[in-house]
Amino acid sequence: MLDRDRIYGKIDLINRSLTRLKAMAELGEDRFTAEPDNFAIAEHHVRRSLECVFDIGRHIMAKKGLGHPADYRSVISVLGREGVIPWEFSNKIKGMAGYRNRLVHGYAEVTPREMYRILKEGLGDLEAYCRYIIRYIESEKA
Repeated sequence: MLDRDRIYGKIDLINRSLTRLKAMAELGEDRFTAEPDNFAIAEHHVRRSLECVFDIGRHIMAKKGLGHPADYRSVISVLGREGVIPWEFSNKIKGMAGYRNRLVHGYAEVTPREMYRILKEGLGDLEAYCRYIIRYIESEKA
């Protein structure tokens, strides 16, 4: 059985991070990149959000008997294949796994300008993921 409180808790963490990230995106690129703490804060919130995405996915896989993911990308693939999130959306966001790994293992290569692009172009995918997960767990109640 899904632990809805656990899932909603992770979604809440994502949403709190999104609030901070959206505010930082509003600074504009020059102001964002001029202050090194902005990069550090944004990196933290992006990484935390991505970890929540994969924690939620692994939890659903475990509780629904959908197997054990080989890697982060497979978490997204399984969620799409099983209809937890739309298949087309899963194909669109598979790159989140690679970006999570880049933040964790290739962190020294991530630039403030790159992070700002994520703030401007990538936050909508996190919001959509949360909406799809909520829709899925609500449908499981019925």
